[in-house]
Amino acid sequence: MRHIQQPGPPGPQRIIAHPVRAQAIDAELPRGASLLSALHDLARTHGAEGGCLNLSGGALGPFAYVIPALAPDPSHAAYYSDTFRPAGTTRLDVASITVGFRDGAPFFHCHGFWTEADGCAGGGHMLPEESIIAVPIRAQGVLISGARFEARQDAETGFKLFTPVATSPPSATSANGIAIRLCPNQDITAALEAAVASAGFGAARLHGGVGSIIGARYANAPPVHNFATEMLIRDGLIRPSATRLDVALVDLTGQLSAGVLTPGDNPVLMTLEAVLTPD
Repeated sequence: MRHIQQPGPPGPQRIIAHPVRAQAIDAELPRGASLLSALHDLARTHGAEGGCLNLSGGALGPFAYVIPALAPDPSHAAYYSDTFRPAGTTRLDVASITVGFRDGAPFFHCHGFWTEADGCAGGGHMLPEESIIAVPIRAQGVLISGARFEARQDAETGFKLFTPVATSPPSATSANGIAIRLCPNQDITAALEAAVASAGFGAARLHGGVGSIIGARYANAPPVHNFATEMLIRDGLIRPSATRLDVALVDLTGQLSAGVLTPGDNPVLMTLEAVLTPD
């Protein structure tokens, strides 16, 4: 399986997971608000500490994003491009988003795909500070309490990455999901199946799904050979030996691709964040 050497030593935990109380949500994010404030307002309204969601429809403007790039020095295995700011209104097709905190302030990690005002399709890592809702956006997924995602410095990758952190751990009877982060150089399917088994779920539905893999090997599409990607999971069902992960990604050349991942042949590049609930 493909492997990318990270600048720091691997941590002892390769799957970081905490039990959560997850509540399903299907809401409209209002026009005129920043995407960041709209999502945190939604979480607060429901007594939650964040969550993992999929976004669809609507539009953004102003809007800014980056795509993956080669690292300028050995302190990272890959990095980000310069910032792109499309003119006009950008129509959102799909995005996966993790809503949490960085340095004590509201933050999110979001990968999306869209159509820009000139009709060109795009995709990448959406910037919280520069994403304003121009047309209402639909948000579906789960909000969580009992743990939250916090951006913490990661010695292995050199990045500040979202990691689930326990806040007020739910009781065994009230917990109905797990918030997870997968660390680099492990097959994404095998790791998710291990997380589900450890939680005692027979099968699980994946909510959100923001991260990166080393290129991509699809069951139903041509492979991606460029190693640096930004990926989102459009649909994920985890079952022993029958997991299906339908993803979309952009690589360091700006090339877009999508398909169902081949199990056993798609290692994590930097991270994957998600919430899993019993299916």
